Order: sequence, then structure tokens, then C-alpha cells
Amino acid sequence: MTSDARLLIVHAHPDDETIGTGATMAKYVSEGASVTLVTCTLGEEGEVLVPELAHLAADQNDTLGKHRIGELSAAMALLGVTDFRFLGGPGKYRDSGMMGVESNKREDCFWNADLLEAATDLVEIIREVRPQVVVTYDDFGGYGHPDHIQAHRVTTYAIALAESQSFKPELGEVWSVSKVYWSAFPKSRIVAGIEKLKEVGDESEFAMMDPDEIPFAVDDSVITTVIDGSEFTQAKFDALTAHKTQVTTDSGFFALSNNLGLEIFAEEHFRLVRGELPETGQESDLFEGLALV
Repeated sequence: MTSDARLLIVHAHPDDETIGTGATMAKYVSEGASVTLVTCTLGEEGEVLVPELAHLAADQNDTLGKHRIGELSAAMALLGVTDFRFLGGPGKYRDSGMMGVESNKREDCFWNADLLEAATDLVEIIREVRPQVVVTYDDFGGYGHPDHIQAHRVTTYAIALAESQSFKPELGEVWSVSKVYWSAFPKSRIVAGIEKLKEVGDESEFAMMDPDEIPFAVDDSVITTVIDGSEFTQAKFDALTAHKTQVTTDSGFFALSNNLGLEIFAEEHFRLVRGELPETGQESDLFEGLALV
């Protein structure tokens, strides 16, 4: 890897980046690549899991978003990522909450943002950073959260606009992204995790779920790219726990780190949706096949 390698990752809320791509970011930073994280909202509508910080919640002081900026900063320091930004600036787009809730109806929430305006904010970053590789969610946003779906839409639109000669030349020289990935959680890994949780007596909602009904589990056959982040599993775990208002490892999905050891974080999975795969149809490097410039 060289300093000419540039990776741009787009996520919806603080903590999403560590859950799905933490080890990948740490790996590429360590190899000398330029890694830029764009987070679309401050996560203002998140559930506060720390009792003494309950006053930060949206239905109380509504200061959780500002607090989560600090959590994200701490997590990025642990992963070695120095270039992390909020789309349009901190707080421009508010966390939408889930479908159908009152926060999802707010005019300032990300779900209701003007698609062209939000994409334009990202075009400016793409043309500045000039990434060969961009990572975001699939068209379902991984599990159907409005902000994840919107992040997918905004990123897809921005990639197209950024390479258009006629679109806002004042935002910088046009740039064409060579490879685009959607992050993914393969069903086989989820099944193995649930089985392990049951073995150790975990009775959380996640442990009791049918893998076929878990919305973020995708068929293994669509996975094209597996990143070995085994050297960075501790950093990923530490970064995850830096998001202390949002994450607990006592039970549920994140208890896998306790019950399986950090091996559950050793690999991260992706689907290539733009670019060329090798003849094998599988790869282990997001920059594979690229002439880095």
C-alpha cells in the first residue's frame, strides 16, 4: 500500500463506522493509505445506554449529538483515522430515528433532506479527497434504517455527480471513483454467532432470533471481498466501547466479542458493486487491481 491509496467511507451515525468497517479503516491507515470518514448525522436520536447520561437524550436535554462527536473522536483516535467529517458540517442533517416515529417527520432530519443538496455536500468531499475506493451501505441501508438508506442514496448520487464535467465545476476538478463497495454481514457469521451465544446461555433478543429474519444478514454468495483485520481487532473493540452511550458488550449482538473473543471482529465483509473482480470472483483487498494515482 502507498500514500496514493485513498479510501472514502460514508456512514449514517457515529458508531456505525466502527461496527462495520473499524478494522478495515485501521488496517489501511497502518498501511499508509489515506482514509476519510464521512458521517451523515450526529446520532441525536440514539438510545442512551448509560444511566448517568440519560439527560442527553432527545426527549430530555437533546444534547446527545454533541456528546457523540466526542465519542467518535475517541474512537477514531483508537483506529488511527485523522480525517473524519460530518456531511455538510456537524449537525446540518439530524438523525431521523426509525421509520414511522415522530423524529422521522422532522424537516431537518436526514431522511427528509433534499437529495441533491446532500449529494452536493458529498461531491465537494469526493472532488477534494479523490478516492479510488468508496464504501457505504447497500440499497436497504443494511437493515432498513432511514438514515442508512439515505446515506446509500446520497453516496450513489454523489459519485455520479462528482464525475460529471457539467456539474458545479466550482466544487473542484471532476473525479471518477474506480471501485464502490457496500458493507455486509454474511449470514454464516451471524448464524455462528447466535449458536455461540446460545451455548453460553445468552437469552437476549438477538440470541433468540431466527437468522433468516435478521434484516442485516446477507447471503454469503453475494460477498465478494473479505478484509483480514485480525491485527486490529483489539483496536476495533476499543473503538466500539468508546461509543459508550450506544454500545454494551454485556448481552446481545456485541456480546459476541466477549463470548467468541475478539475473533468475531477479525474479518469485515463487502460487496463490490462498481469495479472489476479478479477471475476468482473473490478478493482480499479493496484496492485490488487498481493502478494507484
